[in-house]
Amino acid sequence: MYLKNYMEAVVFNLMDGVLKDFNCCTCKKCTLDIAALALNDLPSKYVVTEKGEVYVKIKALQQQFEVDVISAIIKAAVIVKRNPRHDE
Repeated sequence: MYLKNYMEAVVFNLMDGVLKDFNCCTCKKCTLDIAALALNDLPSKYVVTEKGEVYVKIKALQQQFEVDVISAIIKAAVIVKRNPRHDE
């Protein structure tokens, strides 16, 4: 058994599509900064068992849930685009 924030998987699954249309840097540092900011803006969804993971996946299919995740990714991408740290 393991403990996992399922929201990480959701953010990373949606992030590529969002960033492709957003025209911002997609280097590893910027991508991780965007993910971190988005995850800090979203509620955690920790799962331990397969049953818990299935429950969260069902909830993830709800349209508003996806809209909230995409919104958090866009908000984070705007911040990172204005202040990229990849030159540090």
